[in-house]
Amino acid sequence: MKIKILICMGTSGISAGAEEVAKIFESELKLKKLMDKCRIIKVGDRGLFRDTLVDIITPELGRVTYEYIKSEDVPKIVDEHLLKGKPVEELRAGKDYEQFFSGQIRIVLSNCGEIDPEDIDDYITHGGYNALQSVLSMVPEKVIDEIEKSGLRGRGGAGFSTGLKWKFCKNAKSNMKYVVCNADEGDPGAFMDRSVLEGDPQSVIEGMIIAGYAIGATEGFIYCRAEYPLAIKRLEISISQAREKRFLGDNILGSEFSFDITIKRGAGAFVCGEETALLASIEGRRGMPRARPPFPAQEGLWGKPTLINNVETFANIRHIIIKGAEWFSSIGTDESKGTKVFALAGKVKNTGLVEVPMGTTIRELIFGPGGGMVKKKIGLKGVQIGGPSGGCLPETLLDIPIDYESISKTGAIMGSGGMVVMDEKTCMVDIARYFLSFTVEESCGKCIPCRVGLKRMLEVLEKITEGKGKEDHISFLKEMSTTIKHTALCGLGNTAPNPVLTTLKYFQDEYLTHIRDLNCPAHVCVELIEFEVIEEKCVKCGKCYEACPVDAISWKKKEYPKIDKEKCIKCKSCINACDFMAIK
Repeated sequence: MKIKILICMGTSGISAGAEEVAKIFESELKLKKLMDKCRIIKVGDRGLFRDTLVDIITPELGRVTYEYIKSEDVPKIVDEHLLKGKPVEELRAGKDYEQFFSGQIRIVLSNCGEIDPEDIDDYITHGGYNALQSVLSMVPEKVIDEIEKSGLRGRGGAGFSTGLKWKFCKNAKSNMKYVVCNADEGDPGAFMDRSVLEGDPQSVIEGMIIAGYAIGATEGFIYCRAEYPLAIKRLEISISQAREKRFLGDNILGSEFSFDITIKRGAGAFVCGEETALLASIEGRRGMPRARPPFPAQEGLWGKPTLINNVETFANIRHIIIKGAEWFSSIGTDESKGTKVFALAGKVKNTGLVEVPMGTTIRELIFGPGGGMVKKKIGLKGVQIGGPSGGCLPETLLDIPIDYESISKTGAIMGSGGMVVMDEKTCMVDIARYFLSFTVEESCGKCIPCRVGLKRMLEVLEKITEGKGKEDHISFLKEMSTTIKHTALCGLGNTAPNPVLTTLKYFQDEYLTHIRDLNCPAHVCVELIEFEVIEEKCVKCGKCYEACPVDAISWKKKEYPKIDKEKCIKCKSCINACDFMAIK
């Protein structure tokens, strides 16, 4: 049995120097004559960003994980671990690594960081394509029944029953049907689809093939944004290898079923995450949504019935087929089955991809795998969940379970799985302004509520953050948000006001403080900051002095710092550096 050396080489790992680490490992193994005894496996990112992550698996020591590995660390690992059999303790992953993975149930992410995504044989060794072989001996209706019984709901945001969607498409009458994978991941801070496509692309391909068999489709498309070059590269390799193994193409595995997949590169328009806009883009037209019905399951690509699911949904399929609907439905809640992958970001200690059972509370996620707040001195204020069209929830609501119904009742949405943790140094008015500026920029402009209404709302939010707000603006924002939610053409327009509505619902006092007192409690909105030291809060640590890039702060030990307002450029470096919010 060869010693395995796993090197995380997704986008995150490569950006941290994983390719150089792999080269040094190869040269060191050749130098020490260990190449015949070792196998270097270039895997995808595992989820926790401690790049570069390296695992050494030997019969004697089992699995040892190293984190933050640089090329200069490699010779020591080879000498101490591989030659002497002693792990390099100072480079080993610590308690944060263990905590991050201890609360997870990894189904979708089970192969990420474990297999070579560019080697189909590695995928097959880990049970790949067993589900497809089982499906080919089943009637299509039985496959759909199994997916429906599992309770799997679409992981793209809406949470519609996957089995029911497949059934609608199966029952649609047509001589041609399509399967489409929506990999147009446009939410700021979201990277779930990218990581799965980079770390386990064959699972998505297998899920699409099974879907094609179930509904009677012969052609599939993966719509992936061009900003994901590594994901696209690995998809191209995987599709080519699947064809060679006869998992794709004519008469798959000797059956009468034929199916093939084409990659469609998107230009990065957020609106193309909406189903009908995505279909228009695949057809070569401008990506703009259309009114529904008819739904894509009845009239989709080129007017033919089309099944659309996202990456995470397809990645679940093979596990359901192999382990059964009852196994999958035993995980999660009564209405929301299985697990959900979240991109955990913001003011939390452990950022990355987390896969937890539905029903886990937001607080358990933050203080479990997330490891709690980055700075314990600065309290947890809330979370932004569901991407730009999601909502902002206060700390008092973080004990609600993560499921579609519970999240929806708060005014937010599950979305595709983005979750940004915010502390007391976050201004909720500014957060609402930021997400609205994103949706205004990304609006296709087809319908007036979205094109004009969102723009007017953004102008009002900008006035409030600049100290020009009026109390009438609060009622205007509420009324305009409600109007847009009920009149916008597509789901993106309907949900775009959510960040404003939820911040008004749970943080309205913060809006009023901006308007009445011309004060930003979080010290974020520059026009409302005086840039003076609050001596009652200051501990005389000098961090603001060290952070100032223009020497506008004078300070001596055991004395309060002073800010020269003429030199100050209001960059907020001092505010960001202060753990005590002592700059007003």
